[in-house]
Amino acid sequence: MREILHIQGGQCGNQIGAKFWEVVCAEHGIDPTGRYTGDSDLQLERINVYYNEASCGRFVPRAVLMDLEPGTMDSLRSGPYGQTFRPDNSIFGWLDGLIHEPGTSRCL
Repeated sequence: MREILHIQGGQCGNQIGAKFWEVVCAEHGIDPTGRYTGDSDLQLERINVYYNEASCGRFVPRAVLMDLEPGTMDSLRSGPYGQTFRPDNSIFGWLDGLIHEPGTSRCL
């Protein structure tokens, strides 16, 4: 079986990625909470390429979301399909620390 890991980065990447997941959810009959509400067996065919199925029956996008500003991630999570993403797969908010403590940061 083929599995795809979707990586979104930055404001533009996360906004495009959010729209991408809206389309993929619609094609597979996944509602904004991650539950299957479709009406065709074809929608479930190869659904594991893009999603992991949680033990509670929800479908979770196989995606990693990154941004240095937490505002973009907040708007993504409050969007129509924001509940489908695992919070553990989001990396954000490092920019604030880099700006305020440049002398102690070894990342630059």
